[in-house]
Amino acid sequence: MRVELLDTPIDVLGFDETLERCEAAMASREQCVHVAMNAAKFVKMRSDRELHNDVTGADIIGIDGMGIVLALRILGLRDAPKVSGVDLMLALLAHCSASGRRPYILGARQDVLERAIATAQKRWPGLAMAGSRNGYFGPEDEADIVADIRASGADCLFIAMPTPRKERFLARYAREVEVPFIMGVGGSVDVLAGHVSRAPGWMQRNGLEWLHRLIQEPRKMFWRYASTNGRFLALVLGARLRGEKVSLPG
Repeated sequence: MRVELLDTPIDVLGFDETLERCEAAMASREQCVHVAMNAAKFVKMRSDRELHNDVTGADIIGIDGMGIVLALRILGLRDAPKVSGVDLMLALLAHCSASGRRPYILGARQDVLERAIATAQKRWPGLAMAGSRNGYFGPEDEADIVADIRASGADCLFIAMPTPRKERFLARYAREVEVPFIMGVGGSVDVLAGHVSRAPGWMQRNGLEWLHRLIQEPRKMFWRYASTNGRFLALVLGARLRGEKVSLPG
């Protein structure tokens, strides 16, 4: 179900339903582009028209942040599920191993990328990669990278680059790479490689992954949370005071 949160489209999909749509795209070879939404991206989209267009052009705009879940709840939509991007990527890698499908990973540092692939192949024996490329490249390299991805015959493509770079790459080249399922995964490759640790299970279940990141990287994350998350909260509370609600289909 696609709804609108303050004029921004959001797909309210559970984990299993999202995974089914990803797998269906790979089976049919009909392209599906997935973009994850969190509070920071939501705020950036309001002042960055290009990012807004890149995100809203995706086939699935998934909920990957408790801030979005809480905003939907405050504005009238209860029980919206959060689908963690890293969990979805791991489930798809497992699916690829079991089904013989081949992923391609674009992004991250070369050493982190190699460690992530080695970890994935150890965790899921038989996982065959279509290819990989680190995220350190310039505009002059993009045509060759697109050609390499297309020639690889990949079934899915994970783009491990920061916002808005990954969204721009997705929007610009999704059709050209001819990959059935494409997903921006941000720092998920760093997690898979063990370069960045995930929050303990109890923190994930209680929506406290942000606190774990703040403890890990206090200088970087404090200013991010203080700026984007503060602005996001102000937007949501302002909408609540005006009596605005989540727009439902139909």
